[in-house]
This record gives sequence, C-alpha cells and structure tokens, in this order.
Amino acid sequence: MPEENSSKASIHIRVWGRVQGVGFRAYVAQKASLLGINGWVRNVGRDQVESRAEGNKEDLESFLAEVKKGPSVSNVTESKVEWGVFGGEFKKFRVRWF
Repeated sequence: MPEENSSKASIHIRVWGRVQGVGFRAYVAQKASLLGINGWVRNVGRDQVESRAEGNKEDLESFLAEVKKGPSVSNVTESKVEWGVFGGEFKKFRVRWF
C-alpha cells in the first residue's frame, strides 16, 4: 500500500489573467475528470482562479499543464503552484462557488 501512495500527491494551483468569464472552471473540471483527478476549482477575487487537486503524480503534472494553458479564449499570465502529500480528502472533482 505505501508504494501506491508514494505515486500520489496533492497540488494547489492559483492562476491569474483572463481566467474568469471564459469557461475556465468548466475547462479545468473537464480536464480533471478525464485524468481521474479529484478536488475542486473556484474563482477567487478579480482575475484569479484557484484549484486543489489530488491524484497520481503523473496525472497531476498533465493537469497542471492544462490549467496553465486554459481554454483557447483564456490567457493565463501568472501561476503559483504548491505540491503536497496525498491525503485522500476528495472523492470527486467539482466546481466550487465560494
């Protein structure tokens, strides 16, 4: 069992730019679902989106690349990423409203 958990992690991502009003949260939720990642995404303040996610490290790397890219109508100008230990906190991925 420890081997399985060593391949898992958590990630906290914040992105800034043109990331609100462009379908960014739905895009992030879709990518998470396709990669089998659990967690959440939400708008924060002005021109900022935040996400917390857990899953396989390789899948999280792919997820991070997608979040930094965003949908074609978005424009991510800055990002902040913090990696952490997998905690099994989330059972699915969802869009949060607060």
